[in-house]
Amino acid sequence: MKFDVTIFPDDLNKAIEIGRQVEAYGFDGLWTAEAQHNPFLPLTLAATSTTRIALGTAIAVAFPRSPMVTAQIAWDLAKQSNGRFILGLGTQIKVHIVKRFSAYWSDKPVAQLREYMQALRAIWHAFQSGGSLRYRGEHYDFGVLPPFFNPGPIEHPHIPIYIAGVGAPLCRLAGEMADGFHVHPFHTVQYLQEVVRPAVQEGAEAHQRRLQDVALSCAVFVVTGSTPEEIARNTIEIKSQIAFYASTPSYHKVLEMHGWGDFGVRMNQLTKEGKWDSMWQEVPDEVLHAIAVVAPPDELPYKLRERYNGLLDRAGYYFPFKPEDETRRVVWEHAAKAMAH
Repeated sequence: MKFDVTIFPDDLNKAIEIGRQVEAYGFDGLWTAEAQHNPFLPLTLAATSTTRIALGTAIAVAFPRSPMVTAQIAWDLAKQSNGRFILGLGTQIKVHIVKRFSAYWSDKPVAQLREYMQALRAIWHAFQSGGSLRYRGEHYDFGVLPPFFNPGPIEHPHIPIYIAGVGAPLCRLAGEMADGFHVHPFHTVQYLQEVVRPAVQEGAEAHQRRLQDVALSCAVFVVTGSTPEEIARNTIEIKSQIAFYASTPSYHKVLEMHGWGDFGVRMNQLTKEGKWDSMWQEVPDEVLHAIAVVAPPDELPYKLRERYNGLLDRAGYYFPFKPEDETRRVVWEHAAKAMAH
């Protein structure tokens, strides 16, 4: 199992040094996410200070961007990083696509994401071959690529595409045609074993592929700390995250598998009442331990490996990599030591 870290840099000028530190620790990959900032820009800087680690998005939101825009960004990053870039894509949900991005939502997001990936690969083929671009689908239609706008071939033209999701349809799509799948941190081992992996395998086998052809990756919720105060603070943080995701109806399938459907309904009601700050108090410890890995820093990476050995190909912690944070430094040091074995 490879060990990766996620960064949320609020200052792009720090991305170069962060990339250098991630590689110095001996970790395998660095992921960015589309949250407060653009997910691609830090990777262009981290690529200049690293030579070994994978660099990827976990995730970039697909639908607000034309596949041509995404294809060009990914092509440039693949060239700059000498083939270390991984394009991780997600659909997001309708309200964000329509109300936050003011973009098009088709009500068939799985089919749209399938076309999105097909279009990306058609565009990349045209970039590499210099040939004409022809792709026509229900959602995307490409037929013009003059030489002036073609960036030309690169040394590593196969850019891995990972997609993210929770439900079985996106898992099956990953098996059908993706190189990897970002497992949502809001999951349990049982859900991973009984829903995610079987659905990925089903999609793979339906298209003459294998489950092993799709790398499963996840930034896992963890609770840790060197003092009781740190553990208590981290527990509140993770219970708050769990409460947030549990309030979203599309994630209730994870809870219902364990008979926790009423908990999800309760969390949803609290959001409608605006009680965001107190929701964590209603997250049972049973739910916390089923979703998060709970352990002190020296045991945490071993507990992570024990839980996910044979289930995930890449894993890391959900909280961001910030070496300057003294309370977290010991966590990263133990992770590096464990992953070196």
